[in-house]
Amino acid sequence: MKFKYTKTQGQGLFLAFFCISMMQCTSIPEDQKVNQQLIKEHNLTVREIPNLPESSVASRFDAMHVNDLEKVEDITLYPGVSGDIFWGRGTMAATLQLEANAEIPEETLAGDHFVFVQEGSVMQLVNGEMVELMGKKREEPDGTHSATPVTHFVYLQKGSKNALKAGPEGAKILTISSPLRLDYLTKAGVESLPETMADVPEPMSPNVSPNKPYNLYDIQLTELAKGAYSRLVSGTNTQMSFISMAPGSEFPHHIHPEEQMMFALRGECEEILLDGTQTMNPQSVVVIPGNMVHGAKMGEVGCDALDIFWPARKDYLEKEEAALKAYHDIIPKDAKVKLLVDGTVSKPSLTFSEGPKWMNGKVYFSNMYFDQSWNGDPKKSTTVELSPDGTYKNISTGLQTNGLYPYKNGNLVVCDMMGHRVVEMTPQGKVVNVLADSYEGKSLDGPNDVITDAKGGIYFTDPQFTLEAEKFQPGRAVYYLSPEGKLTRLLEPNAFAMPNGIILSPDGKTLYINNTYDNESWYPVDSDKDNFIWAYDVNEDGTISNGRKFAELFLTANVLDRKGKSTSADGMAIDTDGNLYVATYYGVQIFNKEGKYVGMINLPHFPVSLCFGGDDMKTLYMVSYSWVYTIDTNKKGYINYL
Repeated sequence: MKFKYTKTQGQGLFLAFFCISMMQCTSIPEDQKVNQQLIKEHNLTVREIPNLPESSVASRFDAMHVNDLEKVEDITLYPGVSGDIFWGRGTMAATLQLEANAEIPEETLAGDHFVFVQEGSVMQLVNGEMVELMGKKREEPDGTHSATPVTHFVYLQKGSKNALKAGPEGAKILTISSPLRLDYLTKAGVESLPETMADVPEPMSPNVSPNKPYNLYDIQLTELAKGAYSRLVSGTNTQMSFISMAPGSEFPHHIHPEEQMMFALRGECEEILLDGTQTMNPQSVVVIPGNMVHGAKMGEVGCDALDIFWPARKDYLEKEEAALKAYHDIIPKDAKVKLLVDGTVSKPSLTFSEGPKWMNGKVYFSNMYFDQSWNGDPKKSTTVELSPDGTYKNISTGLQTNGLYPYKNGNLVVCDMMGHRVVEMTPQGKVVNVLADSYEGKSLDGPNDVITDAKGGIYFTDPQFTLEAEKFQPGRAVYYLSPEGKLTRLLEPNAFAMPNGIILSPDGKTLYINNTYDNESWYPVDSDKDNFIWAYDVNEDGTISNGRKFAELFLTANVLDRKGKSTSADGMAIDTDGNLYVATYYGVQIFNKEGKYVGMINLPHFPVSLCFGGDDMKTLYMVSYSWVYTIDTNKKGYINYL
């Protein structure tokens, strides 16, 4: 599709666009009349950004009207490189498909330029060297697979050299450029272009470093509104907000002086545009000029989108700064995830690591065996002792153990999941005592995670994740074993669809329980616990009461799309300040003691469980299938050593 704009037509369209955006025309368009009425009705405040450059180039699409990129003919930019291009006044976006080994030749950039690799791989020119960047989707997790998604990107400033070459499988990339690229406009068929494109007069400080590759999933989520969290990437003149909006959430009518281009990536929403709504699905685009009333209502699977703002929004950067301060109070700014063990190459091999705990200068954890369909095998499972230098050894074989916790006399309390019992085990792997193996005369099913209280009592979960088709107990359960040996079921069977991680607050007054799966067609139990961590008051006799939602865990896109509530929440750790660390599909999600989200630790494979360790108890050990990772923290982990 070609765009043949004469200079007169282009200026006419721009003047209409400029009137809407800046509200300075004597003849007010009908949309502007409606806009002014809505501003008054919703008591909104108009703000202006002075001295923004004018342009004779009309936007690719009509303002305030949703367009479908799938219905727009691709534009070829280079041999083997084609896709969709859209632009507003100050920023241009291009979603490009690159054939195998296709190239974008070397060029000197006339403006800021971002390259995001969504799928495949490219060799990207960065500081004079070709650097591999890649994009891959999240693997659907099973008993042997768990890779998390990757979207590498790089920010290249005006005057930088840019070039890239697609990998042997090709690639899909997203580029964001500001000001508009004249060469791309020419290839799109836009005529009567100016010789240069003016830039913003007052550039802002970027929030990412130029010429440095990043993974988008390492950018922390910032809460922009209730139910809306975003990864913000800002240059000197434009800003990308990769936003995830929860099912049923709303952005009420609002305005801002920055131009916004919204590009829907997943899910759906009803975009409020002036006094009407228009549906946005993946590949939908809408251009919203500054100070035009808009909002959004999310559907039942939520919506992920890329909002592109020109100029960059200072208020969003201030929100990000506050969020990062809270995160870096816990995770130091320069802290990096380190791979300590790769159990796919080291011996003995690791398959599905679980339940780590620090004791006597070592990390003890379970090396569970599962096949791809989650069929376990105790004969192939072990319990492991890991030293801080990454060396490790098996201390027991033949037991498919799960959660562990320091116990009396330097021993461990261990969930022998497939053995249907909770046992006491020495650091050498010898079982010296069976602590619990039945309730009301029937065998336990599969004790999963465990913790002790200050009195020597033991809390453990039993989600019936065992080999037998027929279960012994009437449902998934949570138990308390008193110091005197009395076993009590704390909640009604199946109160949780899959109770898993369990932990006590440092003062012992609050018990936290998480829920792994819920609202799934393939899972036999639904509950009202959904994707929340639940908190309970601990009574004097060890029983619990006053159950309430403590923190809402993020759901991944694949779960949202099927309307599930599964987080794969598993092991939890807590520090002496009461901050809670939860291993989930999404990553290690961190919450403060009030249940407010603080931040996320991203790993190459989704974390299964974690614990604090090290001489100062400030190192977080995170186990993830065959891998063990660490990260330094500013907090001291809490462990109840009896």
